[in-house]
Amino acid sequence: MKNWLQHLRPFTTIETRRLAILFAIVYFAQGMSALPVQAITINFKDEGLQADDVAAFFLIASIPWFIKPLFGLISDFLPLFGQRRKSYLLLTSTLACIAGLAAGLSTQFSYWELAALYTTMGLGLAYNDVLTDALMVENGKLNGLTGAFQSLQWCSVTGAAIVVGLLGGYLAEHRELQIAFTVAAIFPLVVLIMTVFFVHEQQVTHDQKELSAIWAALRTGFTERSVWLVSAFIFLFNFSPSFGPAFFYYQTDELGFSQQYIGILNAIDSMASIIGALIYVPLSRSMPLQRLINLSIGLSVMMLLTYLAYRGEISALIIHIIWGITGMLTTLAFLDLAARACPKRAEATFFALLMSIFNLGTLASQNVGAHVYTALGEGSFAYTWLVIISVFTTAAIWLLVPLVHIERFELFARQPH
Repeated sequence: MKNWLQHLRPFTTIETRRLAILFAIVYFAQGMSALPVQAITINFKDEGLQADDVAAFFLIASIPWFIKPLFGLISDFLPLFGQRRKSYLLLTSTLACIAGLAAGLSTQFSYWELAALYTTMGLGLAYNDVLTDALMVENGKLNGLTGAFQSLQWCSVTGAAIVVGLLGGYLAEHRELQIAFTVAAIFPLVVLIMTVFFVHEQQVTHDQKELSAIWAALRTGFTERSVWLVSAFIFLFNFSPSFGPAFFYYQTDELGFSQQYIGILNAIDSMASIIGALIYVPLSRSMPLQRLINLSIGLSVMMLLTYLAYRGEISALIIHIIWGITGMLTTLAFLDLAARACPKRAEATFFALLMSIFNLGTLASQNVGAHVYTALGEGSFAYTWLVIISVFTTAAIWLLVPLVHIERFELFARQPH
């Protein structure tokens, strides 16, 4: 019991505590960027757009999240004003803030104008994410804190999601899209301020020897089969077509949920996710990662099956609570694996690559789900088939577990540069 409690306090040095505070603030700000999502969705629905049209909008807006490896390469290879992380954080935070404010202050906008602004805001936030994750991987692997850091990050982002669920539901109910964007734009400014005071980075120069070492790490990573198997892991885990715009339309049209109630469900889901993240902190430091991965796949399959019973307000409430806890546990296990799989000296590039695949799986599932839901005539029949597809794609991940050699990643993660 004493060891378990010690695992709940992983940040024992000044440096790790400073980084923990920084990661918490950055991820909370990132979570608040989702505030306009529900308002955008219901506004488009009011305008007569179908679920696949809405999914296409968010696919466009997510393009920056797909090209995160490019941001990682730039950060790793091209220091800005002698810094690989801090200068870029200042620049991209400013970009996200300006784009969000522009959307918030606009009184009229077309589908494509809004897509351009939201995509630009996403560009700044995605770049921020790459830079922060690079700091997390670089500092977390040697201390065995990748799981603990990511648990903290996801506690913060889900804490923001609670606010987004409650406030976003209210703003969507009253169709206050401009307010949603304006509030969301404040938080990149917070990141800007935090970067000034909390990111301590030594000046670097264009050293040919260092660049050669980074390039060698990239080549090693790209030719490592296990890294690509981890990528397949992450993609299949996030390919759950029962979620996204199709799920929103099912909640609204088939079950008759109000926008406020959908927001409350999202907030409850996020509250439960924080519990899952807190549970993962001691688990990540006491249980082998391979066992955690197998446990995560099993939990995901069982929980997806419960969505077949998602038929009313009470069942929805229960499922969101349980899924919030288990979903966060499984997500963190796969993200922990991604962090440990990153080759040294190229952390920004490879973690960004794996997270791009993470996002691609999510967006691909949403678009496939929206098209299938529309093609099958929407309603309960279409929704049931989407859940079944999600169950089978998640269960398929078990076939890859023996091929990945997870224990080797755990061994090499603690080795010095």
